[in-house]
Amino acid sequence: MARNTRQRILVAALLLFNDKGVMRTALNEIADEIDISPGNLHYHFRKKADVVNALVAEFEADSRKVLQPPEAASIDDFWLFLHLLLEFAAAYRFLLRDGTVAREYPKAARALRSFAKGLEAMFQMYLASLAHGEELDIGVDDIADVSRNLTVIALLSDRYDELVGAALEADE
Repeated sequence: MARNTRQRILVAALLLFNDKGVMRTALNEIADEIDISPGNLHYHFRKKADVVNALVAEFEADSRKVLQPPEAASIDDFWLFLHLLLEFAAAYRFLLRDGTVAREYPKAARALRSFAKGLEAMFQMYLASLAHGEELDIGVDDIADVSRNLTVIALLSDRYDELVGAALEADE
């Protein structure tokens, strides 16, 4: 039962953090969201940093699945990778959208740094493979630059949409 409550807290926190941001979400709001007492929440997580760090651990575990290199990298594999990446980024948009999270929570900063490096490496692998298979016309010298640009777009597009007032729902 305690494990279920802990998981319900994390799901509610993730939804609230994605909707309102970490800094604008109080622990009591999370407790209210799943109809438990603040004391029950504090039994599982003593402070907000504990909730954030637990979600960062889930982010890291899920990122390993997204960054899993395929056996063969066809254009269809690349399309699937992009789809999974967009779903992943939407699920954890509170980490990608709000730069203060990385500044306030060192574990989040480390996880984001590692993910960004892994994502850029994945883009390089896909682009090189697609170029080698003649599915993509790109020079070897351009792969690193294009990979970096794709990584920037993937990591910061949600923040850009928010800044220009065009933030979309995750499904959109």
